[in-house]
Amino acid sequence: MMNAADLPDTIPLFPLSGALLLPRARLPLHVFEPRYLQMLEDVMATRHRLLGMVQPRGVPGSGKEKHQAIGCAGRLTGFSETEDGRYMITLTGVSRFRLGTIATEDAPYITAQVDWSSFGRDLGHAEGDAGFDREAFMALLQRYFQAMDLSTDWGSLNEAEAELMINSLSMLCPFPPEDKQALLEAPSLVTRRETLVTLIEFALRGGTEGERLQ
Repeated sequence: MMNAADLPDTIPLFPLSGALLLPRARLPLHVFEPRYLQMLEDVMATRHRLLGMVQPRGVPGSGKEKHQAIGCAGRLTGFSETEDGRYMITLTGVSRFRLGTIATEDAPYITAQVDWSSFGRDLGHAEGDAGFDREAFMALLQRYFQAMDLSTDWGSLNEAEAELMINSLSMLCPFPPEDKQALLEAPSLVTRRETLVTLIEFALRGGTEGERLQ
């Protein structure tokens, strides 16, 4: 477990639409672009081994790409290289951050100054959710998985701790990028669970784009 003193002021960014990383959760990624292969090699040479996952905004390739104001940093905890030079990695979420000044001059990838101060709880122990009605949630989730033609190990899922379950589902469910961002920005596990339930109910009733979370 890292503490605030271990967190650097500047980290490399990996903008990836629809990819969500949350504190204490694990995200597997397949990396093949040359600039991000270079980024991983540079990250592995650092003491903290952190990189920031952030949702891009704007039109890719337009030269006007922007990024969401809040992302999540992950520590590189798993790494393997394929025969053709690609990397399979695992990031373990450490803390969310607020994006500051972005720089691209010194590397082929983006680096940014980041502010960790609003997310002190991310560095602590797993959050609890005393109001979590597991039975009702699982019934709703089963309806959603059936409607979306998804499958899971229901036994393991039902036995998981509340934080692991809510965060894993937030990361894995096929929500649009703006909804993933809403889950990331939820200030607590309780509000993330409430947001997740809202998104599942929205999907089940076939809502329109105009009804999406703002």
